[in-house]
Amino acid sequence: KARAGQLPNFTGIDSAYEPPEAPEITLKGAERSPDEMVAAMIEELRNRGII
Repeated sequence: KARAGQLPNFTGIDSAYEPPEAPEITLKGAERSPDEMVAAMIEELRNRGII
């Protein structure tokens, strides 16, 4: 839908990606496997009491 113009301002299609100025969580994909990043994310969400 975004490529067909049905979803305006879609990031990466017709709107540029703007990285956050101060991200709360950063995962470095070049340094960890997907499974390690998922585990780190779950741990962080648990530490914050979100899950």
